Amino acid sequence: MTVFGVHAGLQNTTMADLVAVWRHAEQLGFGWVSVWDHFYAADGSGRAECFEGIAAHAALACETSTVTCGCLVYSVGYRHPAVLANAIVTIDHLSGGRAALGLGAGWHQVEYDAYGIPFPSAGVRLDQLDEAAQCCRGLLHGETTTFEGRYFQLREARCEPRPVQEKLPIWIGGGGEKKTLRVVAKWADGWNVPFVSPDEFSRKRQVLLRHCDDVGRDPSEIKCAVNVALAWKEEDLEEQFDGLAQFFRDAALTGTDKEARDKVGRYLEAGADQVNIALRAPWRPDALERAAAAIGVTTTGRV
Repeated sequence: MTVFGVHAGLQNTTMADLVAVWRHAEQLGFGWVSVWDHFYAADGSGRAECFEGIAAHAALACETSTVTCGCLVYSVGYRHPAVLANAIVTIDHLSGGRAALGLGAGWHQVEYDAYGIPFPSAGVRLDQLDEAAQCCRGLLHGETTTFEGRYFQLREARCEPRPVQEKLPIWIGGGGEKKTLRVVAKWADGWNVPFVSPDEFSRKRQVLLRHCDDVGRDPSEIKCAVNVALAWKEEDLEEQFDGLAQFFRDAALTGTDKEARDKVGRYLEAGADQVNIALRAPWRPDALERAAAAIGVTTTGRV
């Protein structure tokens, strides 16, 4: 069963407007709403107007009633996995069992540099992601966790109270084929890749399947999701994504309603279990309503 979601960026907006976006998505029938984890705007502008992720995630849980509440994705570079696991359990209780945890290696170096947070090589960041995923999996899915890694260590660690959900899902974001997708195959309940074309999504999913085979994981245990942009007009893409608009064009729902519907259909045919419409201010409620109708979102967020 396909899930449709909305991924709302936290930059250049007000909290009142964000809450309105979350509630609107829920009213339209989307089954998932997520925030992100940045301190600076996630574009090439260098602007710092951006709400913090954990607080926004908690607000999302409190301001909605039916959608799964996610974050795509928390950076393990500035989120210790034990602290993060405890935060997500709290959010799960706030939401009545609707929380999902997303983890990633981090990429937006400008915010690390601004705050004096180390930004090591991609290889190190991905090793940190591997360790953090193991720590979170133990803390959220087990009673106690002992872990001895290079970057993180746990000693009979507990995360209590336990989540409301019997198994709070852990999503891992990214499309790196050698290490990221292998981490997904080993530890994730869901995989999210942003802004790739349907053909590229299909290719990367096949890489994930090979990693699953290598590590002995049943691929049906891993939900696969893609984030797509929404830009009925070319200027909408430029307004939302600033100097990075070109990067998002191949994954944008644009053109006619049929073209948008057909593009989503290609992702589904390629194996996507979930398609998230990624939005950034300026918010356009009418554009989201049009997209929901075009791709067949129902009152359950599923087709």
